[in-house]
Amino acid sequence: MGRWYSVAAARANRLLHRATNATRHHCPTDIARESVLVEQFKDFLHALAHALRNLLPIIIVVVAFQALLLREWPEGGLGMAAGLLIVALGVALFLQGLELSIFPVGKRLANQFTRRGSMPLLMLFGFAIGFSAVIAEPALIAVAEQAALISDGRIDALTLRLIVASSVGLVMALGVFRVILGHPLHWYMIVGYVVVVLVTFFAPEEIVGLAYDSGGVTTNIVTVPLIAALGIGLAASIRGRNPLVDGFGLVALAVMVPMISVQLYGILVYADPGTLAGSAEVLHAEADVAPPAGWVTMILDLFGMLRDVLPIILVILFFQYAVLRHPLASPLKVGVGFALVIVGLYAFVVGLKLGLFPIGQSMAAQLIGFDTWLWVYLFAFCIGFATTMAEPALIAVGQQAEEAAAGKIQGNVIRILVALGVAIGITIGVHRIISGDSIHYYIIGGYVLVILLTALAPRYIVALAFDLGGVTTSEVTVPLVTALGIGLASQIEGRNVLIDGFGLIAFASIFPIVTVMSYAIVMERVAKPGGKTR
Repeated sequence: MGRWYSVAAARANRLLHRATNATRHHCPTDIARESVLVEQFKDFLHALAHALRNLLPIIIVVVAFQALLLREWPEGGLGMAAGLLIVALGVALFLQGLELSIFPVGKRLANQFTRRGSMPLLMLFGFAIGFSAVIAEPALIAVAEQAALISDGRIDALTLRLIVASSVGLVMALGVFRVILGHPLHWYMIVGYVVVVLVTFFAPEEIVGLAYDSGGVTTNIVTVPLIAALGIGLAASIRGRNPLVDGFGLVALAVMVPMISVQLYGILVYADPGTLAGSAEVLHAEADVAPPAGWVTMILDLFGMLRDVLPIILVILFFQYAVLRHPLASPLKVGVGFALVIVGLYAFVVGLKLGLFPIGQSMAAQLIGFDTWLWVYLFAFCIGFATTMAEPALIAVGQQAEEAAAGKIQGNVIRILVALGVAIGITIGVHRIISGDSIHYYIIGGYVLVILLTALAPRYIVALAFDLGGVTTSEVTVPLVTALGIGLASQIEGRNVLIDGFGLIAFASIFPIVTVMSYAIVMERVAKPGGKTR
């Protein structure tokens, strides 16, 4: 008995010793892992609260118009409230995923390519990222399909998508070239928009609005953060480059060049006069899709989101493993981040369909029925401001800009300026549809103003201002604005859906550039009268 006890005691001591060693060796790791999880959960809660605050302007606009003007509450109000909560949850998940995957991976790849010192590799990487991110862009697919339908097939949807994606790929390669050589962005933008204005002058009216909308929809809540991360990471890796001055601008180029290429395509398509479809009952694809019903539909929709993000993932993996031949740092963390991006994007779109689209459509139809257009103008202004304030891509880029500017720029101020610009732009665009004026004069006048401001604005704000003009046209703004434009053009007598229905996105892209640059010019004059800022 004593011997058995001694053996058992010895075994217990060994087990206790092992447990003590295990605790000594593994507890710090476990504690560190738990600490990281707690911090990430806190970040998620902070992002969720932030998203709920960002949705507040939309709620205020909807409630104000329903209660004070329309004086009736639509059916499904509870579903709308649930949809808004899902939108907030999707934004929080999406932003958390960006911080874990797209931002760090994009910056790390740029750093690694810079250390390689190979400009051809960097330019090839830029082209691949630009093309893969745009070719499967849902908003571009929807706009291309609508254009093909309204034009009776004269505009081919796949050809339009390939032209836009190739343009963005070439622009990304050009943007990488610019950052490496340190060329000032304002010369690229001035020359580019002079070409845009000249091409617009000669382009047929059937293609102008579509061309500008095609340029606007190339930037979504996935591509914008990735492109911004690439530019900022590249500028931060090269000695003598300023992330704020040199890192931004890729998004602006990605918006500008498709405007030129699509208008050139339209000149070829409409060189032979043909019959143009008069009016068609076309609604935005996003607005007609019913909310997901059942697990099968949800899984299919999730795979659809994966399809949209998959080209970017494949490009990153190819360049990481096949070209650089370096494994991903923290692949599990990156994988979780991409999963959060996909789930967050899915929740975001589902929330829009449940919460915003039904009420937005019914309100637009009711407002058109009034004897005065004043309420349509007011609704366009308010909804433009509110949707932009809730735009995830703008939130992400605003945070990046604030970090890169080191206190020179506040993210919240930038967001308000951009939202004000979108509101003004959409209101002017709505007036063009109501009045029946040619879009040529509005677009040419708008970009002449942009070119003048580019020459006057301080250099630190130029690239950021043009990028901010691109991030206004993403998953929140594009469906609502496109549906509003097509809805107005289809219900106002004498308007053509293809000529008058498209183009609102262009106005939503132009005027944020104007407001941001104007603010920077005024602030510079107030701070340093007569001074110049690089």
